[in-house]
Amino acid sequence: MVRRALAFFLPVSVLATLACGLVYAEVQQDLRSGANDPQYQLAEDEAARLDAGAAPSSVVDAAQTVDLASSLAPFVIVFDSSHAVIATNATLDGGSPAPPRGVLDAARPGSPSAVTWQPRGGIRIATVTVPWEGGFVLAGRSLRRVEQLESNAELLAGLAWLAGLAALAIASFAAAWLWPREEERGRPVA
Repeated sequence: MVRRALAFFLPVSVLATLACGLVYAEVQQDLRSGANDPQYQLAEDEAARLDAGAAPSSVVDAAQTVDLASSLAPFVIVFDSSHAVIATNATLDGGSPAPPRGVLDAARPGSPSAVTWQPRGGIRIATVTVPWEGGFVLAGRSLRRVEQLESNAELLAGLAWLAGLAALAIASFAAAWLWPREEERGRPVA
C-alpha cells in the first residue's frame, strides 16, 4: 500500500512544487519590477524639464529632504556631465549620495538605466537614471517595503506548498487504501 501511495504522491508533488515555485517567482518579479515605475516617470519628466531649460534646483523638491536610511519617499538627484551632484533632495549620513559611475554611464537616450543600488549595508534603492543635455537625472526610492512584501509572498508560498504536500500525502494514502487489492480483482462486485 505504501508503494502505491508513493506512486500517486511523487508525480503530483513534483507538479505542486513547480506550481508553488512558479507562482512565487511571478509574484516576486511583479513586485520588484513595479518598484521602478514611479522612478521612470520622475526621471523622464525631470530630464525633459531640464532639457527645456529649467534650472536643476527647480526640478528637485528641496523642501522635502529624503533620508535614504529611513524614508520610503522617492527622491531625485541631478548630475552634471562629469557626474558631480548639482541638485538633490536625497541625503545619506549627512551628505549627498551618489551611485557608482557605471550606473550613470549606462543610461543612454531612449534607454534608461534601472538598477538596484546599495549605498551601504541595510539600504537598497530602486533607481532609474536617464540622460539630459547637461548630465543625468537619477530617481530612486527605498526597496524596504517591496522586500517586506516579497518576504511575505515567500512565506505564503512555502506554507501553501507544505499544506499542499500534506493534503497530497493524505489523498495518496486514501487512494492507495481504496485501490482494489490483487486478491479482490476478478471477484464480482456485490
